[in-house]
Amino acid sequence: MQVPVQISFHGCDHSDAVTQDITKHAEKIEEYYGRITSCRVVVEAPHKSHTKGKNFHINIELSIPGIGLAVNKDRGNNPAHEDVYVAVRDAFKAIESQIKTMVGKRRDEERHSNKEEISL
Repeated sequence: MQVPVQISFHGCDHSDAVTQDITKHAEKIEEYYGRITSCRVVVEAPHKSHTKGKNFHINIELSIPGIGLAVNKDRGNNPAHEDVYVAVRDAFKAIESQIKTMVGKRRDEERHSNKEEISL
């Protein structure tokens, strides 16, 4: 990656394995959507509730040239997110979906502006 991923852990211990997993997901996005100019990931384990399990929340701020900033704040109550790797995977799937939507909109706008230039 051109820019290192900034990863922080809140409410849980730092994990090299989780850091490597996050970096792998960020590199995958970079392969498909261009150079990442910034990537910040926060892995948060909130206090354990008596009624719910200890679900991990993954917050991602990712910037790619020409697309802008995509932000994913995963605050769901998915019981599978008790596993940090599942939470990371789902958060990156969500951010990738947001990026695909932004890229699609940008392509549609470019096509639309090209059609207007041709018709003039």
